[in-house]
Amino acid sequence: MTEGSLGAPMRHPIAWQEESFYDEEALDGELRRVFDICHGCRRCFNLCDSFPQLFDMIDESPNEEVGDLNAGDMKKVVDACTLCDMCFMVKCPYVPPHEFDLDFPHLMLRHRAVEHRKGKTGFVDKELAKMDRNAKLAGVVAGAANWATNKDNSFTRGVLETVAGIDKRAHLPEFEDVPLTHKFPGSGPVPNSEAPAFGKKAAIYATCYGNFNDQTSGKAALDVLSHNGVQTRIEYPGCCGMPKLENGDLPAVASAAETVSAHFSTLIDEGYDIVALTPSCALMMKFEWPLILPENEAVKKLAAATRDLSEYIVEISKSKGMMPIAPMDAQIGIHFACHSRAQNMGPKAMEMLKLIPDAKPTIAERCSGHGGKWGIFKENFDKAVKVGRPAARALVKNSPDYMVSECPLAGPHLKQVMELNGQAKIPERIGHPIELLAKAYGF
Repeated sequence: MTEGSLGAPMRHPIAWQEESFYDEEALDGELRRVFDICHGCRRCFNLCDSFPQLFDMIDESPNEEVGDLNAGDMKKVVDACTLCDMCFMVKCPYVPPHEFDLDFPHLMLRHRAVEHRKGKTGFVDKELAKMDRNAKLAGVVAGAANWATNKDNSFTRGVLETVAGIDKRAHLPEFEDVPLTHKFPGSGPVPNSEAPAFGKKAAIYATCYGNFNDQTSGKAALDVLSHNGVQTRIEYPGCCGMPKLENGDLPAVASAAETVSAHFSTLIDEGYDIVALTPSCALMMKFEWPLILPENEAVKKLAAATRDLSEYIVEISKSKGMMPIAPMDAQIGIHFACHSRAQNMGPKAMEMLKLIPDAKPTIAERCSGHGGKWGIFKENFDKAVKVGRPAARALVKNSPDYMVSECPLAGPHLKQVMELNGQAKIPERIGHPIELLAKAYGF
């Protein structure tokens, strides 16, 4: 049997609406088949914690075989998966169309979907995934919420750890009292009519994080795009459902896909490009939703019209040209976020920052270890720090003046990793690379 295929990697639609998808005997057999292949290959040993756990359990079993594992052992492997997609995208030689037909992340997703259907998703996991409800409630009392969730508040964070299992050391995002959509109702700044890209229109999908939590990248995107002639508007019809995907709640993800794609359908017809502020949300819209609802025309239309923010800026620079950018003589460390890599579009953040004269960007292609909400739990936080150490080391290697990551969760987490590693110089912020482009433009 040869490694790799002659065809380009592909993914199958997720058959979540078929009863056979939830057949536990069939699922157990598929888990053992895939784990046996992984056990023989071991190319993914240095990615997330799923693979070391799997290999250690097999090596320590009586016969050193996958057949020795019980359901509890296999669940440990599933629970350690963060759905980063890196095994599928960069390591596995057996992804379809190879006859082994191996898609490890979507197999983990299937296991979670079975558990979710049986009511086994944890209460805290389910409640944390209700992003819009949580953000709207927290926004009403943003000051108090941010005080209570600050990691320096030992009393409230200790209570939160005891009650919800959220590690008291983990950074939690702050909330804004006014959503980004309310700060820019209707449209963004007036577009520069002298810019080469004047006439283009972009509807920026704020995402739950960009709308309710850190709005810095959203404001920077509006400034950069309008300065380059793009007519903008901020839109937020609802969460993309990534946190619920992590739970295996596929019906809820499908519902989110239907709602968001229907909202953007009219704007696409009006000539708007759709630009997502967060890579995870762009990944959902471009790749995951079409596999969950492969026959939905609005979902397919949105997938074709959606661009990641960095991807969109690079496209404008190549197709239309950019307004002159002031030089920035600076070393820039870029964390190549997993969900940016999983979009299979190349390192667009690197391409974008190379547009700045004299800038010297370098890239770190390792996982931050945060893994959505996975890394904030007490049982996972130390593992999240361990997984993130190689990325943190790679970021600081050239003593950069700035550090950036397209993932809004990875940036603060990597900063924490550096602090826990005892690094002497801690960056004030690890934000989105669009912020440096906005800085070069004088915003």
